[in-house]
Amino acid sequence: MKIVSTDPSNGHAELGSVESSTKDEVTSAVAAAHRAQKSWAASPLAERCGAVNSFADVARHRFDTIAQLIAAETGRPIASARTNVEWGIGYLNAQTEMAEQHLAPQDVYADDSQIHRVHFEPWGVVACILPWNFPFLAVAFQCSQALIAGNAIVYKNSDYNPLFGEMLGDLIDHSGIPNDTFRVLHGGSDVGMWITESDIDMLSFTGSSSTGRALAHLAAKRFIPYRAELGGSAACIVFEDADLDAVPQQIFDSRFMNCGQSCDAIKRLIVQESLFDEVITRLIEIARRTVVGPALEETTEIGPLVSERQRDVVESQVDDAIGMGAHVVFGARRPDGLEGSYYEPTLLTNVTTKMRVWTEETFGPVLPVVSFATEAEAIELANDSTYGLNGVVMSQDRDRLDRVGAQLKVGMVSENGLSPHSPTSPLGGYKFSGMGRT
Repeated sequence: MKIVSTDPSNGHAELGSVESSTKDEVTSAVAAAHRAQKSWAASPLAERCGAVNSFADVARHRFDTIAQLIAAETGRPIASARTNVEWGIGYLNAQTEMAEQHLAPQDVYADDSQIHRVHFEPWGVVACILPWNFPFLAVAFQCSQALIAGNAIVYKNSDYNPLFGEMLGDLIDHSGIPNDTFRVLHGGSDVGMWITESDIDMLSFTGSSSTGRALAHLAAKRFIPYRAELGGSAACIVFEDADLDAVPQQIFDSRFMNCGQSCDAIKRLIVQESLFDEVITRLIEIARRTVVGPALEETTEIGPLVSERQRDVVESQVDDAIGMGAHVVFGARRPDGLEGSYYEPTLLTNVTTKMRVWTEETFGPVLPVVSFATEAEAIELANDSTYGLNGVVMSQDRDRLDRVGAQLKVGMVSENGLSPHSPTSPLGGYKFSGMGRT
């Protein structure tokens, strides 16, 4: 069966197709990975790091081609697609630099008669199932550490961007990573289930909470370790002493990057009453001058959603909010003159905690905004979610940043617009946002 790739910027015109992997091909790939893993794990760490660095070098050589494919297939603006590839290469190189320190045996106890030493060993074959929204960077996040540590990888890409998966296989083939050590498979949820039910030793998944929970059941039946980074509904708390010259743009960039299709984007904005009107006014000004357009145009700042189906979901969430009394202060419409799954950046006020834009993950360019009076109220609103991936606090009071951040039930807290992401930092969340860390 063919998996068709389409262009969300251009009426979903066909870009190409890839053959979906069969169940027999999944079984064969896992068996080949097991055979390759033994010699890979036995090779010196420096050799494994060199192979991963060679993959980064191949990607650097094809930098523009990778970025253009990401933009065409997913609707991510070309400038952002380039950043995705740049960050991914940076993560690959950084992880190889840190590997010796983190994988070296550690003496945890010693006295005159004994030494207790911890050795780090690979699991074996790790299945990595990845989403479409951060294609190259996700490979660096999710696959490279396991690969460097001596595991073999069986990888499945999203069926939204199958051509990227095909390109990834070609990049690997032209790198120093040995044959069968990193196997790429193609397909939808059926292929993901076949992989999970196959003879793998560990499962690593990034994607929706519903799929992640289903895979958790399968991993539990197999009694294999499972790491999941799932959806998020990050709250951003803006206190009255926040830097208004910087905060609105930081909020806008976080929420609407990649048309709002990011698990750790700000998805709920909680503003102290005294700043509420000013923050809304400034966000509207930014939205008015933001360029919405085709992903491959250099001036585009917000591209389309990845699919018509995803836009339909976002529209239904906004319609639900409007029907329950939310006020649209900007957007909530399809822009004129563009053929594709476009949706304007949307700002909603008069939002209640019963609306779907609050209770669900809104994976699109929509930002609900509420006000608060007290610090305790802000924390309660921020924690009012089944998700707990990350949170944001905006204030110039150091004690307040520490105090509030410590009370947010999330895996990562960023302050004043700083990113929580770094090759040195763990990534993951609480509640329905997943389990485990990279």
